[in-house]
Amino acid sequence: QVPFVESGGGLVQPGGSLTLSCAASGFAFKAYPMRWYRQDVGKEREVVAEMSAGGGEMTWYADSVKGRFTISRDNAVNTVYLQMNSVNVEDTALYFCNARALSGPEYWGQGIQVTVSS
Repeated sequence: QVPFVESGGGLVQPGGSLTLSCAASGFAFKAYPMRWYRQDVGKEREVVAEMSAGGGEMTWYADSVKGRFTISRDNAVNTVYLQMNSVNVEDTALYFCNARALSGPEYWGQGIQVTVSS
C-alpha cells in the first residue's frame, strides 16, 4: 500500500503560488511529525518545512523558503499541505512528503514535480 498520494504540482510562473497536498493512509498519521523535502537535479535532497505531530503547533522552515511557504495538516483527512507563495526558479524541484517519528517506520511520498518558469 502506498503510504502517500501527492497532488498539486505542476508548472507555475515566477511570483505565483501553488499548493501541494499529501494524503496519507495505512499508518497513524496524527502521531507523526510531517516534513516536506525537495530535490532538484544534481542536488541533495533537502528538508524545506516541518510540522510537529498532533495539532502541529510547532513548525520549522528552511531559510530559503521562510516567509513564502506554509506547512499545515488536517488530521481529519490525514493530509499535509505545503502552500507555496512567491515562487522563484530556485524552487523548481521534485517535492516529497515524509513522516518520521522517533521510533517506528518512516514513510515517503512518491514525489511530485514543481517547475517554476515563465
